[in-house]
Amino acid sequence: MSGALVARAQAPAPAPASDRAAYRATLLELAREDSRIWCVDSDTGGLEKQFESELPDQYVDLGIAEANLMSVSAALASTGILPFVNTMAAFASARALEQVKVDIAYHALQVRVVATHSGFSAAHLGPTHHAQQDLAVMRTLPGMTVMTPADAGETVRMVRAAAYLPGPVYIRLGRAETDPVYTGDDPGFTVGRAVELRAGGDVTIVAAGSYPVLFALEAADALAEQGISATVLNMHTIKPLDVPVLVRAAATTAGIVTVEDHSLLGGLGSAVAEATSLHHPTRVLRVGAADSFCPRPGTHREQLEASGVSPDRVVAAARAVVRGRR
Repeated sequence: MSGALVARAQAPAPAPASDRAAYRATLLELAREDSRIWCVDSDTGGLEKQFESELPDQYVDLGIAEANLMSVSAALASTGILPFVNTMAAFASARALEQVKVDIAYHALQVRVVATHSGFSAAHLGPTHHAQQDLAVMRTLPGMTVMTPADAGETVRMVRAAAYLPGPVYIRLGRAETDPVYTGDDPGFTVGRAVELRAGGDVTIVAAGSYPVLFALEAADALAEQGISATVLNMHTIKPLDVPVLVRAAATTAGIVTVEDHSLLGGLGSAVAEATSLHHPTRVLRVGAADSFCPRPGTHREQLEASGVSPDRVVAAARAVVRGRR
């Protein structure tokens, strides 16, 4: 075995990381480069130490007042400032929705709403802090770009790509560390263009977010052992959706399985079904959270699985799609 192969075999696997932490570090880097980039905070903890201590003139903490947070950010954006708004997904998409709609989206302002604790990632805080409706809400707002990264590395690329996009942006993040999806070279990042993580000819699995993408990859491995080859797409941008890649999937595989840390209603699965029904009808089976609250205690992954999102569910859905073709 060559020295290069030995070194590669002994290289440690990338450690789990938090997309929330990656975002905060990237925001500070961007703000150092451009004084127009401000951090508008909601007493979420941590940014006052990382950001305010270094760039106090570009930091505003408005406390636990999410509606005011959005309105002030809209006002700042109207003067040429590029605010990044920091709050939890449950509050950004529900408590402050009117202000996001009327003050930000209606005026097509360059406000970046960065929402942590999305899906079940606020597992320990219970249903009041779960965010299983935010994709459904945000993607219906005209002009709103909606994205969710697969891991910490993609978070960095996504935040940098979003910094100067026209119009409002909603970025959906988790809370705690998750395993990396990308372990090799930097794959780059293009808003609105899905990333093919695996290639296969039998079925296509489309996933968005950290655990859903990891579940999709785990399911693809299990399917391969059963003689079923699956394409896995990381659909990091929910809006604008990568329709061409979905049309190709519909044309070349038996159908599509979607995986998301979101309600079955209105999220990624709904967006994919809408697009394929219009451009290339195919069978779409959705793996997402059941239409019910999840009051049980547990970790992020445990609550996802209790609500119907797991690698086994993805495998079962993919097998059903393939059986339908055969």
